[in-house]
Amino acid sequence: MSKIKVMSEILANKIAAGEVVEKCASIVKELCENSIDAHAKNIIVNLLEGGKKQIEVIDDGEGMNSEDALLAFQRHATSKLYREDDLFFINTLGFRGEAIPSIASVSKCTLKTSDEKEGTQITFEGGKLKENKSASLRKGTSICITKLFYNTPARLKYLKSEQTELANCISFIEKLALAFPAISFTLTNDNHCVVKTSGSNDLLKTIHEIYGLNISSKMIEVKSSNDDFDLYGYICKPEILKSNRNHMITIVNDRVVKNYEINKAINDAYYTYKPDIKFPIVVLKINTDPTLVDVNIHPTKQDIKIGKMDVLNNLIIKTLKNALYKSLLIPSALKNNSEEVMQKITIDNIIKEKESVYNNEEVKVQTEFNFKEETTEPIIVNEQMKELVLYPVGLAHGTYIIAENEEGIYLIDQHAAQERVNYERNLAALKSKEIYTTSLLIPITIELSSGEMAKVKEEETKLRELGFDFEEFGLNTLIFKGHPTWLRSGYEEESIRKIIDLITSGIKSIDPVKFNESIAITLACKMSIKANMHISKEAMEELLKELCACDNPYNCPHGRPTIIKFSNYDLERMFKRVMN
Repeated sequence: MSKIKVMSEILANKIAAGEVVEKCASIVKELCENSIDAHAKNIIVNLLEGGKKQIEVIDDGEGMNSEDALLAFQRHATSKLYREDDLFFINTLGFRGEAIPSIASVSKCTLKTSDEKEGTQITFEGGKLKENKSASLRKGTSICITKLFYNTPARLKYLKSEQTELANCISFIEKLALAFPAISFTLTNDNHCVVKTSGSNDLLKTIHEIYGLNISSKMIEVKSSNDDFDLYGYICKPEILKSNRNHMITIVNDRVVKNYEINKAINDAYYTYKPDIKFPIVVLKINTDPTLVDVNIHPTKQDIKIGKMDVLNNLIIKTLKNALYKSLLIPSALKNNSEEVMQKITIDNIIKEKESVYNNEEVKVQTEFNFKEETTEPIIVNEQMKELVLYPVGLAHGTYIIAENEEGIYLIDQHAAQERVNYERNLAALKSKEIYTTSLLIPITIELSSGEMAKVKEEETKLRELGFDFEEFGLNTLIFKGHPTWLRSGYEEESIRKIIDLITSGIKSIDPVKFNESIAITLACKMSIKANMHISKEAMEELLKELCACDNPYNCPHGRPTIIKFSNYDLERMFKRVMN
């Protein structure tokens, strides 16, 4: 008797469910994507106990006739691919034909659908057809999932808590709403509204509906294109960074994806605008020819392969860097009063709107917030900053320079400010075609391990191009006889060791631009005055003059602010000289 047998359809679907259905959010994802492919304009997701008890997705899409409704539960039955060549031109979110039969094989699944000509209700339990009857003619589809993983106890055991499953569902719906701002999404849990978007087709308004005014008012619009890619979206100012990557949302051809290379390009664009442990809030839509994208590399379709990735990386970095550079401001110590009032109005409206949903009431709420309106605070762009004249009047805590001019009072972090000055000076020297070397009266000896020595020998040319004069001196030892002139006097040995540490840090290939920036940042910190160091008024004046002349004077190369402003109006409000 043959040992190899063909699996039953139900067993095959259960195995597929192991890849497609990981958690409650996986079901929400697959069903909502089907609704979007059916051209729905309104999608409602109702959960009970975070989806562990029930998941219901209702849409107003095209619906199905009775024949298609039955076929939807057959494995690899799909309306989105017909030919082998269609794999190269995928423009829908779903295409495998695995989701519904996989979900139905591990749950009780009831589908109600209508194309306005006929209505159908079908129930599957554990992959077996239990009911097939006529239903109402409301156009669209609703699918209700209960008893999830009832016949696969090992999977049921590993469902997370209600709050964790709910949080995963919320996160996905928020991302989907940002990918499709023209679609209205509503998510409820135990009859309480959790997420609601208007479907206004305004991406910034959708960002506001999801994240609130504090974030939406600090987003920067980005838009760019080349022969292969179109970019559009919003990125945050460096003042509202997050501690994880969850808010870096990338959307390729309307598909929310997690792609390491794209996230790395976004992070690289914020290089020197933020600390390494912080991450930006980004909603970035990327459109390209479907032939450049392979979405068929994982069952969840969340990871993709992109052709011409180097071209896309360069476009992302250039576009985001330019947007950040043009939008840099001196941050105000106090919020604008009108902004505070507007925030209160908006919050009140959101509370009223959610209360109306809880009470099943229809209340139309008008908000005065104009999502395209620019901030009323005067913008100090880089060129104006270079003309700014600041007069130091004191030093607070040996760390913060207090300066003034006719517009207000400024606080300057003396270490961060000089770090920015030194960073730009070092970077300019490293980029210069002419490198000047100064000889050391007493050579510096550096001992290395065998591995470090091998790496230094591999990058010897790079070290000499930087202006270092050195040679081998015994076993695993280098003797430095000269160094570039821009190294700070008295810190030569420490600086040389820092540069060697960068070279021997394990980087497989040293990118010249990134390497130079790393050197400039590392040495700028060591060359700068520290906190709690009192400096003279003349030194303050010189530092402020150099800071104002910087290309980007607003933050140190680690992303911390260098300068904060109290406008005259801010001061008068604080001391109740003005009451509005």
